[in-house]
Amino acid sequence: MLGESHGSHLQRGTSAYRRATLALFCAGFATFAMLYCVQPLLPLLADYFSVSAASSSLALSLTTLSLALCLLVSGALAESWGRKRVMGLALGLACLLGLACVTAESWTLLLLFRALLGLALSGLPALAMAYVGEEFAPESLPAAMGLYIGGTALGGLLGRLLSGLLSDIGGWQLALGGIAGLGLLALGLFVWLLPASRNFTAQPLSLRVLLANFAEHLSNPVLRNLFLQAFLLMGGFVALFNYIGFRLAEAPFGLSSTVIGLLFVVYLAGIFSAGWAGRLVPRLGARAVLQGGVGLMLVGVALCATPWLGAIIVGLALFTLGFFAAHAVASGQVGAHAKGAKAQASALYLCAYYLGSSVVGYAAGYVWEHSGWLPLMAVLAALFVLAAWRARTL
Repeated sequence: MLGESHGSHLQRGTSAYRRATLALFCAGFATFAMLYCVQPLLPLLADYFSVSAASSSLALSLTTLSLALCLLVSGALAESWGRKRVMGLALGLACLLGLACVTAESWTLLLLFRALLGLALSGLPALAMAYVGEEFAPESLPAAMGLYIGGTALGGLLGRLLSGLLSDIGGWQLALGGIAGLGLLALGLFVWLLPASRNFTAQPLSLRVLLANFAEHLSNPVLRNLFLQAFLLMGGFVALFNYIGFRLAEAPFGLSSTVIGLLFVVYLAGIFSAGWAGRLVPRLGARAVLQGGVGLMLVGVALCATPWLGAIIVGLALFTLGFFAAHAVASGQVGAHAKGAKAQASALYLCAYYLGSSVVGYAAGYVWEHSGWLPLMAVLAALFVLAAWRARTL
């Protein structure tokens, strides 16, 4: 396979490139399927465990919070332990914890398992982004990152879609167990397909070096702006999808869990837009593509504020299209602008990303419960306007 790569890097069009991108696609799929499969189940969990809408969102928010905080540790350890081994162990542990969620008989125990699941998954996203930044030829990097983000989009789609369908057959327990089983299948493909790292150089574990790397990344104004983008965009994205199920389950819509789950087919737009955005960056520039993605998200929010189901479905599709385009661009720019310790730079980006998911996703529940749908849409629109304004500095 070495002869098919450009130097020691994976070149687009080779079998090594295809194996690596498919492996990363599987990793992104499994991570996001297990992470977000609870989202269409929130109304069911609220009813089953007798908790409020905002409290039910903790099944997702605690997972993303533990993931965000542990990313900083796993990203640092991976600078010494390598990429493929840590990612494989993390995905295997996450699958076991996903199966353990099925046995939870109390709300507290379910939240504990979900928090531990986030801890396990922290070993995947930053390392996958670092692997792409290190192993792929520079001209192939945007497309490879787009394919990885596409895998996360498909995982988010099928995780939500299948959990909605399975929950109507056997309750939330069957939904969570089925998604964990898919994760085990993705794990096997990932371990088989992913080539070993060729351009990774292990660093000795040193707290001083690790802190110095974090300080260097945080002192970079471009990276700080990208971290802010991650917080705002992901926070608003998760907030909308957390509570759209509650909105559509109420009058005048009255949709079932299966139908609400089917609405997540709009994630197919994300699979397309992530790769498409990566290919547009060399032609139009990162700033223009990022701002275009945020603009689509704003149009989507406006349509979701209407009382018409058709307009809401179109709005969700445009919103998802814009989000994954913006995320693919921003995440790819992290690797391009980090001067070293790319796993730690990716970990900081994803820490902000999942902190946005936890903080905004949970806080939006109070807006929904106390003010209603239109004020929630106004808050999300304000977040995206801020993101578009800050993107001008890229």
